[in-house]
Amino acid sequence: MEGAHTQASGMGGMRTAGDLVARMQMTRRMRLKEAKAYVAGKLGCTVRDLFDPTAMEEIRIAKGLGTLPFTSSVRPGDAGMIEAKFNISKTLDIPINCVERFKARVGLG
Repeated sequence: MEGAHTQASGMGGMRTAGDLVARMQMTRRMRLKEAKAYVAGKLGCTVRDLFDPTAMEEIRIAKGLGTLPFTSSVRPGDAGMIEAKFNISKTLDIPINCVERFKARVGLG
């Protein structure tokens, strides 16, 4: 049931900007409308673009925010895994635990 609900609701997770909007709701306690506006502003797009998988794929690749290999064509040089999380943290100006731990362990402070 959880999988079906996840697919039926929301903005599509990493296919669009659902993961980014959810991060803002959880880290900054933003309401949905406010979180969408914030993310759109940071990405330099419209709120409507946040729902468009084609537009978001281009934005995610351009900004290095990561894509899903089974829905997008992943090319050499595209951001993956921890690099994408670093870029998300920087773009949205939020701390992400694994990024902060990584920085601490390698001495990036």
